[in-house]
Amino acid sequence: MEAFQVVETFVSINGEGKKAGRLAMFIRLKGCNLNCSYCDTKWANERKAAFELMTTDQITARIRESGVSLVTLTGGEPLLDQNIGELIGSILMLPQVELEIETNGSVPIRMFRERDARLTMTMDYKLPSSNMEESMCLENMEELKPWDVVKFVIGSEEDLIRAKEIIDRFSLCEKAIVYFSPVFGTIEPARIVEYMKEEHLNKVRFQIQIHKVVWDPDKTGV
Repeated sequence: MEAFQVVETFVSINGEGKKAGRLAMFIRLKGCNLNCSYCDTKWANERKAAFELMTTDQITARIRESGVSLVTLTGGEPLLDQNIGELIGSILMLPQVELEIETNGSVPIRMFRERDARLTMTMDYKLPSSNMEESMCLENMEELKPWDVVKFVIGSEEDLIRAKEIIDRFSLCEKAIVYFSPVFGTIEPARIVEYMKEEHLNKVRFQIQIHKVVWDPDKTGV
């Protein structure tokens, strides 16, 4: 059985997305193919980052032991692991468990999209301030389902304009749930709300990362 490089597992509230505020069991895998300017988990992507090798059975056992029904598979970028389908399938087989995958928008989701209705994709679209927009996999926009989330992390006025362009181009609000979230400490949240009002973005939802309000913004494992 294949093993996964797990940098941390913990139970906390889900800090963002449509399941925000709910308890979740987080499984964070090592490594990412992007290097966003505002990344708050760079430590998990470093080559020297400490990790625990865990098999699918060990991971699912830890989920069962947690007593938490919502699982968030994150990174890094969890979809980079060539054996991730095995882990996804095993988690989905656990009774009463919901699975959410946090993905950075650069990896094709088609093969995962076909698995199970309980699987929720929370997918980023990286805007100009991330310095990673050129890595976005635009074909993913056609694979979204109504229960999926597209998240725009906003760090500048340019980001706001670009986010609206992408929303309009792909009719995103008709395909999935769309969120605007500020880069912590970079743009005033009030400016994002004002922009939403100016552009009549009636179906976009504004959200602040809850865990950065409850705990120190740099604290890990929360």
